[in-house]
Formats: sequence, C-alpha cells, structure tokens
Amino acid sequence: MLRPTYPPTDTYPAATTTAATPAPAASTTPATRPALRITPAAVATGGAAVLVVGAVLVSMLLAVAVTAGSLALLAVVLRSLRDGGRHRH
Repeated sequence: MLRPTYPPTDTYPAATTTAATPAPAASTTPATRPALRITPAAVATGGAAVLVVGAVLVSMLLAVAVTAGSLALLAVVLRSLRDGGRHRH
C-alpha cells in the first residue's frame, strides 16, 4: 500500500535543549505500521457476507409486500361482504 516517505535525518532542524528538559532519544528509523493485506479468502468472505445480507433484506421486503397485498385483498372482500347487495346504481 502507500507508505510515507521521510526526508533524510540531516535535513531536520537542530533541536535546542535546555538543561532542565533533556531531549528524548532520537530514533533513526521512523515508526511504521504493517501494511494491511487483503487476501483472496477475505475478499470471498466479504462477498459472501454481502450476498447473504442482500438476500435477507430482499426476502424481508418481499414478505412485507406479500403481507400488504393480502391485507388489501382482505379489505376489499370484507367491504364487499359488508355492503352485500346494497349497491347504488
């Protein structure tokens, strides 16, 4: 991945220290973190997780749509039964 580049150590400005506060020991190597490695197994696992979550969400949406359609049909049937033969023409 991307790693920062540091200027050579001799181009840093000279640190002025006083006797009361000693300067910390200078490190010759900058602190680096290991690069993040994405393995094919991690990509496959992430892809599978996305597919599973997507399938669950789509099935929940489908369940809500079927339920809404059933309730609408039930409301039409109940209204039809309530009105009976009293249709006004």
